[in-house]
Amino acid sequence: MGEVTTRRIEANGLSFVVDEAGVGEDVALLLHGFPESRYSWRHQLPLLAGLGWRAIAPDLRGYGQSSRPPRTADYAISHLIDDVAGLFDAAGARRRLLIGHDWGAAIAWALALERRLPLDGLVIMNVPHPAVLARVMRASWRQPLRSWYMAFFQVPGLPEAMMTANGAQAIGRAFTGMAVDKSRFPPEVTDVYRKNALIPGAMTAMINYYRANTSLLGRWRGAAPTIEVPTLMIWGEEDAALCIENTEGYETLVRDFTLRRLPGVSHWVQQEAPERVNAILTEWLAARALA
Repeated sequence: MGEVTTRRIEANGLSFVVDEAGVGEDVALLLHGFPESRYSWRHQLPLLAGLGWRAIAPDLRGYGQSSRPPRTADYAISHLIDDVAGLFDAAGARRRLLIGHDWGAAIAWALALERRLPLDGLVIMNVPHPAVLARVMRASWRQPLRSWYMAFFQVPGLPEAMMTANGAQAIGRAFTGMAVDKSRFPPEVTDVYRKNALIPGAMTAMINYYRANTSLLGRWRGAAPTIEVPTLMIWGEEDAALCIENTEGYETLVRDFTLRRLPGVSHWVQQEAPERVNAILTEWLAARALA
């Protein structure tokens, strides 16, 4: 049940390479962030399969060997939401558990807010609800300062050149530089991400997530719809990109909200602290009758 296999799934007119563990119609879809890949869920796929889920971690559009649409606009949030819905449909999902980290979490929040399709559970790792991030961005200079790279990514060409220079060493440093427990990111791990970034066209596609969604924080300006799906947020407290204030103020935004903060863990929470993350997942899924 916990064996991980790799295959392709056709969804939303694109082809996605996925890692998969487990069988059945109860589908857990795990969405990675930047500059990651499906490999970032290697510790969670066997766990979820053992808990009764068919766990599927795709390389998102533009990443790895998945389809790489050419235009910046192809990476707008509406297309990313449609990808997720298409992957659930292609998998024949009866129950749906959506798990996301970083950009994957942003997509997961957006799908839940848009109510694109019914979810049975939502798990978010180290990315805030967009309305919370918008509030934190306005409240002080600390979060805008940490988000400087988002503005840098709007520059044509230069970010790609810098991120891929010297065999994409900057990609590897994104993990080792931010991680608290750097032993979790030895060369054999960071090499996976560096090699993916060096695939022709991949770095531009990855950065296009930022270029195509500059107005995302304003999408739910005002009264955001309440998310009715049971939601778990797992947050590494030593996140260098996102302030801890982004974990506060969810009372009116999510009906059933559980927060688990992990001291001494960075933004790369599910890779840096897989034992603690998996224990939290196991407990929460059981409490919500999802395991």
